Amino acid sequence: MTPLLEIRNLTREFGGLRAIADLGMMVHDSDLMGIIGPNGAGKTTFFNLLSGIYRPSSGEILFRGNRIDRLRPSEIARLGIARTFQNIRLFRELSVLENVRIAYDSHLKYSPMAALFHSTGLRQAEQGSTRAAQELLDLFELGSLAHERAGDLPYGSQRRLEIARALALRPSLLLLDEPAAGMNPSEAMKLLDFLRWVQKKFSLTIIIIEHHMQLVMGLCTRIEVLDFGVRIAGGSPTEIQNNPRVIEAYLGAEGEIP
Repeated sequence: MTPLLEIRNLTREFGGLRAIADLGMMVHDSDLMGIIGPNGAGKTTFFNLLSGIYRPSSGEILFRGNRIDRLRPSEIARLGIARTFQNIRLFRELSVLENVRIAYDSHLKYSPMAALFHSTGLRQAEQGSTRAAQELLDLFELGSLAHERAGDLPYGSQRRLEIARALALRPSLLLLDEPAAGMNPSEAMKLLDFLRWVQKKFSLTIIIIEHHMQLVMGLCTRIEVLDFGVRIAGGSPTEIQNNPRVIEAYLGAEGEIP
């Protein structure tokens, strides 16, 4: 089977620093993969490469068998890769509904003349976009907050809204960059159940960067470990927990990853 995502000898340099070095991996449909590693391991740089924010210094990124490493972020998003960010990036001054509708509207196709005269077809498409956004918010238990200012939502609700907005792009691959950042252990465990539901409900492949080890070990079926931009291990949660190189990278000595 052709993998959904294939990384071949991926390298990204900033001046003389190699943030990602000769990285290779494959991701298949319905995978739930975790990317872990100490601070500075290159995890977010990896996501920035996948989403087109950075271009590789060398190597290839293939999505459904086609190279995407020279495409713009908007082109990559239209192909079916969506992401969230470690620091929430909502349109804080817009309403909850408007945040999601913007993503749906990216799929609308209309001519300049239709936009200029606000044609019947365009109005109907916009109404459909609004309905779809509201239905998605209802699924995420945010429907009653549709007309609230996004920046006024509690932190956990902002996280759910960011994921909802990413799903409005209709991706097949969802990249989550530290979704549990700032959450207490109880909130992180609720997030674990929520992400399981999201994957099943939307038939997604998910790659998640996360420092919360209990969430990663409980959620992911496969884990890849980076250290200074180099892949040092990959395998099941049990294999990763007992891998000496991973333990050393995290603790600097023999021990056990929590």
